[in-house]
Amino acid sequence: MSIVKTRQKLVDVARELFARKGIEATTMNDIAQASERGRRTLYTYFRNKEEIYYAVIQSELERLSEEMDRVAGLTIGPDQKILLLIYTHLRMIKETVGRNGSLRAEFFRNIWMVEKVRKPFDAEERDIIRRVLQEGIELGQFHIENVGLLTDIILYTTKGLEVPYIYDRLGRGLTEEESQPIVMGIIRRVLGNISMA
Repeated sequence: MSIVKTRQKLVDVARELFARKGIEATTMNDIAQASERGRRTLYTYFRNKEEIYYAVIQSELERLSEEMDRVAGLTIGPDQKILLLIYTHLRMIKETVGRNGSLRAEFFRNIWMVEKVRKPFDAEERDIIRRVLQEGIELGQFHIENVGLLTDIILYTTKGLEVPYIYDRLGRGLTEEESQPIVMGIIRRVLGNISMA
């Protein structure tokens, strides 16, 4: 098995164990046994459980980043891309938290650690949003005074909506399908997109 595949298998096994048993209750030995690798192999890749936890978070964030890239590459209008980027971000975070069982409490308890690991991924997401905004400007659809500032506002607003979205507190009583036209209206107004209104 290649180095990359071995490392990814260890990360996947650790994520499953963390989700089922919790981080505290999972030992390095548990991960080595469940992955059918020896402790020596495990310690070749990771010095301790915290490093594996970082790798699990990074792996989850890579899924988000790949999906955001996919959305940015769609052949739809830039205003629709911004809407889809927002909802994709929220859905992927909710899915990540939901599928990780016991690990989700750890995500919220150690938010500073998660934020530290998220920093490079936030930079990637910022770049994706900036590219879509620039695309809208070049197509003459967006009228934006400061692309960098608006990029940050979209990114941090979306991140701020994660917890309400995860707990179904965003737009109470509205389905996602009902909320999307409202959010699209806000996006178009903010982006100066009056031609599409």
